Amino acid sequence: MYFFLLNLSLLDLGSISTTVPKAMAGSVTDNRSISYTECAAQLFFFLFLISAECCLLTIMSYDRYVAICQPLHYGTLLGSRVCAHMATAAWASGFLNALLHTANTFSVPLCQGNVVGQFFCEIPHILKLSCSHSDDLKEVGLLVFSFCLAFCCFVFMVFSYVEILRAVLRIPSQQGWHKAFSMSLPHLAVVSLVISTTIFTYLKPSSMYSPSLDLVVSVLYSVVPPAENPLIFSLRNQELKDALRKVMMGCFKH
Repeated sequence: MYFFLLNLSLLDLGSISTTVPKAMAGSVTDNRSISYTECAAQLFFFLFLISAECCLLTIMSYDRYVAICQPLHYGTLLGSRVCAHMATAAWASGFLNALLHTANTFSVPLCQGNVVGQFFCEIPHILKLSCSHSDDLKEVGLLVFSFCLAFCCFVFMVFSYVEILRAVLRIPSQQGWHKAFSMSLPHLAVVSLVISTTIFTYLKPSSMYSPSLDLVVSVLYSVVPPAENPLIFSLRNQELKDALRKVMMGCFKH
């Protein structure tokens, strides 16, 4: 579990560092320009880290399933070597997915201006600058394929949590319930936030297009999950809970 949390922390740190510093620098200096190469690099690293995180969250759901439903076999099924191989596969899958999408997106001729209507380079906004709709059909097809794979990951996670819920309901003690839910609910909260906001960003109908809505949703799936993950998973730590409770009580007193 903690090995996967380490990888998740690295992915979150990388993904938020890919978008936020550039946007903050542009706001401070009032210079929001980005070169073609920088845009391609930003898109690649963001897709790489987000895709790897999706794969890692799927692996973590299996980790929770084995820990709760088959605790006696955990050391056998998820030994250190197996965990390392699974984490490597997640990073490699993210790298290949990002390379494929970045190469395909920037192979499309762009002739509809040079303004990306977003605070970072994002595929839908880049494709709006293509010369014709027929040029970006290949990338749209790749996006559909990627979402099919993401949906398979989502189905696997749902199946894992259904089995976890069934196992938890068979636990007779309330202490066992609390321990099982404290292990799985933080992960479920992260998964729900990432998947819901990403699906809405890429699959929302064109009739719902709004620059302000696009900005809010993009922040929700690109900035909020990496920022919240450390807090969500750290709330299992009793010392952190006590410290947070003291801070909240101090705020309300003032």
